[in-house]
Amino acid sequence: MGVRHGREYREILDELCEAVGAIPNSYLFFEMAEEDWHALEEPERKEVMEALADDVFYGLGEQPSIRVGEGQVTYHPKFHIIEVAVDDKESRIVRLT
Repeated sequence: MGVRHGREYREILDELCEAVGAIPNSYLFFEMAEEDWHALEEPERKEVMEALADDVFYGLGEQPSIRVGEGQVTYHPKFHIIEVAVDDKESRIVRLT
């Protein structure tokens, strides 16, 4: 099926990367230990978050909702958005068109 999008993939990935990076313990998606995450330098953390955003984007093409750390990422094809529930109080919207 895949996630349909009309915007440039790079723009979507940048926004999704920022959104999933705000999720507490998002690095747990890769089964990374907290100590390993804290040992990374900022450029390395950015690379991990970009890989996470990329994996989640393509994963949403197979299943509409994916757990990431303490948050949830959901694809809403009817509205052409990806919703990133950062926690119980904050959600971010990534527009696909």
